[in-house]
Amino acid sequence: MSKGLKLKKTLVEQILDKAGIAYDSLQLNALEGQLPDHIQPEMIFKTLALTGDKTGPLIGLVPITEHLSEKKLAKLSGNKKVQMIPQKNLQKTTGYIHGANNPIGIRQKHAFPIFIDQQALLQPEIIVSAGEGGRSIQINSQELAEFVQAQFADLKQ
Repeated sequence: MSKGLKLKKTLVEQILDKAGIAYDSLQLNALEGQLPDHIQPEMIFKTLALTGDKTGPLIGLVPITEHLSEKKLAKLSGNKKVQMIPQKNLQKTTGYIHGANNPIGIRQKHAFPIFIDQQALLQPEIIVSAGEGGRSIQINSQELAEFVQAQFADLKQ
């Protein structure tokens, strides 16, 4: 492979390498809907940034095939209500643009509470953004949760 074809590692991949956590890099844009045959949509988790009325920013991960229940997340996180952070404030809050939010990069900069839908426990690995559009990582959900200090819970609507 020529050097021109090798992709530069994303910050997320560099963080995982440094921590010694195994993952697979993927060039994947789940927002466009084109997935390789070996990847099922329920393996792909979107990272949603919300704000709670008591806690401030928090992160929820749910499969791209599902919708997040703001009521369930509010109750779990000790808030009366939570709502999505407006897209115009997203980068300022998390450090990432829409479609590139990921729990690893966010955890490195912020101590926001992170919640992962319990469906992640039903499969050996899940796919999350690698911090750049069109780039993702496939990672063990338990290792991811331990690394970002996330809690598994029922988050689906």
